[in-house]
Amino acid sequence: MSTFKLSDYDCIGFDLDHTLLWYNVTNMVEMEYQVLTKYLVTKKNYNPDFLQKPLTPKDIDFMQKGLVLDFDRGNILKPDSKGVIQHVNHGSTSLSLAQINSIYPNQRWESLDAFINNPLDVWEGPHSKKMRALMDYYDMPASLAFARAVDDIDSRNGGEVEKYEAWNDVTEALTNMYERGQFKKNLGEYFVNLKSNPDKYLRKCSQEIVSWLKELKKTRVTFLVTGSNLDFADFTATHTIGEDWRSLFDVIVCFAKKPGFFTGSRPFLALEGYEEAQEVKGDELIRGGIYSQGNWKELKSLFGKITGKSEPKCLYLGDNLIQDVFVPAGHAGLDTVVVSEEMHAEGMDHITLPHPDAETMLSNYWGSYFSVKINNDNNGVKNFEKSYWSFLIENYSKLCIPSIKLIARNPLDKIYDSFDKNDLTRHGYYPAKPNVPAISRQLSLLREPKQQSLNEQRQRTFKMKKMLDKQAEDNELREQIQNRDLAVPSTSK
Repeated sequence: MSTFKLSDYDCIGFDLDHTLLWYNVTNMVEMEYQVLTKYLVTKKNYNPDFLQKPLTPKDIDFMQKGLVLDFDRGNILKPDSKGVIQHVNHGSTSLSLAQINSIYPNQRWESLDAFINNPLDVWEGPHSKKMRALMDYYDMPASLAFARAVDDIDSRNGGEVEKYEAWNDVTEALTNMYERGQFKKNLGEYFVNLKSNPDKYLRKCSQEIVSWLKELKKTRVTFLVTGSNLDFADFTATHTIGEDWRSLFDVIVCFAKKPGFFTGSRPFLALEGYEEAQEVKGDELIRGGIYSQGNWKELKSLFGKITGKSEPKCLYLGDNLIQDVFVPAGHAGLDTVVVSEEMHAEGMDHITLPHPDAETMLSNYWGSYFSVKINNDNNGVKNFEKSYWSFLIENYSKLCIPSIKLIARNPLDKIYDSFDKNDLTRHGYYPAKPNVPAISRQLSLLREPKQQSLNEQRQRTFKMKKMLDKQAEDNELREQIQNRDLAVPSTSK
């Protein structure tokens, strides 16, 4: 039986965004879409009738983390864990199974197969010019923007074209939004909006997590490796965690350029204020240092000096399944924990914990983040296959949790079941497995008509009270089970 304990590790590291920092995903995604499409209309001459239509619940439902874009064909794909393409949209139009097979024989595509084989091979190189997986909430709105851009191109040309250039334009817009120099210059609108109203886009970090990080640092080496530039990281972390956020970590690495940080040999750079300065040699790294860029090999060497161990045992927690999980675990020898808000939003077995951004995260159109409905053109049969993201979680992480808070409230030596490639009957989803069939039910609860009669409102209030009472009972039971002796069977199995 595979188990996992935080106390087994000498060094414990974290990603920042969507791991320690919790965003208001609904407000952020809507803002990102508006900024993205404004650029496409004003700078790339796309039709505002396509790109800047008001976002409806149907539009929000279309967006999902983890979709794959086929640039040249103007298609959006959802494959299963084996790389079989189960669902395809051309622009905003869904394709039948026959249409899918006419484009992708046997529902396969060479570039996607390369990605499924080894995502790192597609990060750069020829396949990176043909496809992209939308891995987080920064690029998730690109799915709808790309689809509408393709619709616009088809409309102007009276039908499909041989090769679409829409993704080049979307990439240019994303670069304009997120290029690190834009934060300092107050350009690109994304950073401008975030800085002008941080409470709209950032949620305060739980004091429970902050206290846990302080305690953790007393007995373990703690480190932060984030892709954010220091000025942006300082702004968001100060607002959400507090002015002393830097004191929670023994070493901080910003603008780490993951996943290359874990595989490459890019040098560390010192920081003077927020600006990069001179190169720092690996043997010059110190506890308490804050650096830019760098590489895992030299950082691990520093941890060896701090711990007095030639091979310190290291753990990394993050949300991006390529940058924070697959590459660190598969190519750099770290153990990893996935922080997946989708677990929270979709619901878990025996646990109902409504997520404030569930309506944005869930998608009836594409289905679960963790599974894919098999496309057999038979509406009477609903067979499901694991998504590729479930495959990565279950094969390259020890544990998958909806929030850091779930482990912060437990003792460091608590024993968790972990993922085991050799025993598929066990799993490392904590506190319970994702409840995939709950998506439609979750959305039906969220999407009530705006206009309701007084009687309907009372009925809705009564139902909500019953649901909250049931949640309280479930949570109390869950706490009781978690606090009992480890020999008591878990209800999550």
